[in-house]
Amino acid sequence: MNLINTDEKLTEFCKILNEQPFITVDSEFIREHSYYPKLCLLQVGYDGDAAIIDPLANVDLTPFFEILQNPNIVKVFHAGRQDIEIFYNLSGQVPQNVFDTQIAAMVCGFTENIGYGNLVHEILHIDLDKSRRLTDWSLRPLDEAQLEYALGDVTHLVGCYKYLKNYMEEHQRTDWINEETACLCDTNCYDIKCDEVWHKIKHNAHSPQFLAALKYLAEWRERRAQKFNTPRSSILKDDVLLNIASTFPKTPDELRQVRNLKSDIINGRLGGEIIDVLQEAARNPMPAEVCRLDRKQDKCAPCNEHSLVEILKLLLKIKSQEAGVIARLIASDDDLRHITCNQKNKTLALQGWRYEIFGKYAEDLCKGKLAISYNPKKKQIELKELKS
Repeated sequence: MNLINTDEKLTEFCKILNEQPFITVDSEFIREHSYYPKLCLLQVGYDGDAAIIDPLANVDLTPFFEILQNPNIVKVFHAGRQDIEIFYNLSGQVPQNVFDTQIAAMVCGFTENIGYGNLVHEILHIDLDKSRRLTDWSLRPLDEAQLEYALGDVTHLVGCYKYLKNYMEEHQRTDWINEETACLCDTNCYDIKCDEVWHKIKHNAHSPQFLAALKYLAEWRERRAQKFNTPRSSILKDDVLLNIASTFPKTPDELRQVRNLKSDIINGRLGGEIIDVLQEAARNPMPAEVCRLDRKQDKCAPCNEHSLVEILKLLLKIKSQEAGVIARLIASDDDLRHITCNQKNKTLALQGWRYEIFGKYAEDLCKGKLAISYNPKKKQIELKELKS
C-alpha cells in the first residue's frame, strides 16, 4: 500500500504523475457538520500504480495542485463535481483537462448518472465491495481494508477511462464530452453568489415584500454559514426561513409568532440579526419586474402547448435511441418547455452536438415541418419532413 503522509513522499510521487498522459482522481470527504467539505483522503492512480494521500497528516498539497493545472495530463474523475469543488476551495483553481467517466458513460449510452460500481461492473465485469462506503474517513488510523477499498476508486477507473475514450474516438464523440466538461470546470459552478441563492429556494408567494425578505434572509444565512463553516440548515431550515419571510416580523414579539422557529433563536443573537435583515429588506422591496419574472418562472409552456411538450418527449426518445445517448443528457423537461416557448437562450438542447442530433428536429417539429407517424408494415415509428 503506497500511503503518502509526508511532503517528501508527495513530491516524489508527483514527479511520477508529471510523466503520465492521464491520472485518475477521487477523494473522500465529510460535510455533514460544515459548510465546506473537509478533505479526508485523496486517491490518485495512473496506468500501472496508485497511491493514497493523507491530507490530515498535514501534507502540503501544492505539488499535487500543480499537477491538476498541467494541461498535458488528463485528470479522470467519476462524478467529479464535488471533488472539483474541494480542489477549487483549497487552491482557488479548477483542474485543467478533465474527463468525467459518468458524463462520458451517458454520451456512450450507459444508464443515466451511472454509479461507479455499476460502471466498473458493466465495463470491466468486476463487482466492487461496497461494505465500507459509509466509513468515517476523518478517523485515524485507517486499516488496510479501508485503504484498499478507497484505492479501488481510482485503480478500476483506469480501465473504464480507456474503454470510454476509445469508444468516443471510434464514434467521433470526443467533442461532445469536451463541451460537457467545459461546463463542469466553469468556476461559476463553484463561486457561490450569496445574493442569488434565494433563487434555489422553492416558494409560492411573489409579493415584493416577501421576495425581498426571502432574498435578504437567504443571503444573510449563506454568509453566516460561510463565516462559521456550518451547514445552512443549522442556522435556519428552508421552511422556517420561508415562514419568516411570509410573516415579516418587525419586533421580537412578532418573531415569536413565527411557526417552527426555536426559542433559542428568537431570544439569542440570531433573533436580533433576523430583525435587522428584515428591516433592510423593508427598505429595499423587490422591483415589480422581478416579481413578474419570478411568478412566471420564465420556463412554463402555455397550457395549449403541453401536448407539444409530450410530442417533443417522444421525439427526444427516438433521436436519443438512434444516437445511443441518454435522453436526459440531451434535454431535460425544462429544456423542452423552453423550446416550445421559443426561448433558445435558455436551453443547451439547441446548441452544439445536441442541436445536431435533436435540436434541429425539435425546431422543425415546432414549426410544423416534421411529422411523427407509425408504419404498421415496418412496425416502427418514422419521422417525415413536411413540405411548406
